Amino acid sequence: MQHTSYIEISKSAYAQNIDFLKSDIGPKTEISVVVKGNAYGHGIENIVPIAEENGIRHFSTFSADEALRVHQVSKEGSQVMMMGMLGNQDLEEIIKKRISFYVFEFDRLEAAIEAAKKIGVKAKIHVEVETGFHRTGFDWDELDWLANLLKENLDCLELRGLCTHYAGAESINNYVRVRKQIKQYKKIKLWFERKDLEFEKYHSACSAATLLYPETKMDLVRLGIASYGFWPTQETYMYRFKSLPANNKNPLKRLISWKSSIMNTKKVNMGEFIGYGSSYMAPRDMTIALVPIGYAHGYSRMLSNQGKLLIGGKIVSVVGTVTMNSIAADITDLEGVQKGDEVVIIGKQGENEITIASFGESTQQVNYELLTRLPQDIPRIVVE
Repeated sequence: MQHTSYIEISKSAYAQNIDFLKSDIGPKTEISVVVKGNAYGHGIENIVPIAEENGIRHFSTFSADEALRVHQVSKEGSQVMMMGMLGNQDLEEIIKKRISFYVFEFDRLEAAIEAAKKIGVKAKIHVEVETGFHRTGFDWDELDWLANLLKENLDCLELRGLCTHYAGAESINNYVRVRKQIKQYKKIKLWFERKDLEFEKYHSACSAATLLYPETKMDLVRLGIASYGFWPTQETYMYRFKSLPANNKNPLKRLISWKSSIMNTKKVNMGEFIGYGSSYMAPRDMTIALVPIGYAHGYSRMLSNQGKLLIGGKIVSVVGTVTMNSIAADITDLEGVQKGDEVVIIGKQGENEITIASFGESTQQVNYELLTRLPQDIPRIVVE
């Protein structure tokens, strides 16, 4: 059954990204590929096998449902680490499956201890500490109680990691704040060492911190957006530009292309309105192509009368209001265009390209938001 659009995921682009990131990070630091948000819109079931083909054996998720999807699709017995939502009622299943998880408040930690004792399996935990993000993590004044609780229950806990997350590492505007957070993490790490509490891995770096603050790499880095071929921000790229090889100034390759096809074509006379309302009046006799995607598929209404598409290798304009299920494109100046022809929403066609960045700027969305808002029911196809 034909879908209205589909997304291509490039294996070769992913391999290039992982090769670059491994060489940049060095052999002593493990990469955990972050697959939250349905692997940043790419599909968990697609990314995990590709990542494992490229030597990745550690994955980070936000929630239990994502962790179970990784666990089910992994063919290499990779480690799965949950960084966010986990209901206490799910702890027993997660512990049995040997999935590790963050603890950042006492309720979850105490529930994990109870569940581990009940089933006789050690809980793999990563202790998250507050360093300045003010979202999740144990505060400094909670550390004494935390250390005592950990020591008293080492028979049912595996201390897999001591972790934190840096707020704003992707922007130079936050340099002082990030430096304070790094200093605080080191202070807490030393405090635990003096309490004779050792963790298997020390980790704090996301993509931006990994690329901009080398001392944050430590034992493990959690790479999300960079592994999918995007610099966290333009600032990040500009900061690293000089240090990139002269023959490879753009080492991160995007994996994703979004494509559809022409549903039908139609003639419109000059002076007629196209689509709902009166937002677009034909300034001349026109030919339009209807493309079966709309805001229900993640193509924002903000792109009404300003979106761009690739048809026949040429950049064409969206005309009229973006509707729930369709958009109209001006193909007046193209020759030989017909029903069924390929339409590229994001990606390359001929010598032209519509990038995620340009698409995101048009809709006032950052890369992260645009990617993760692509509906899961759009088919994802893995290509070489």
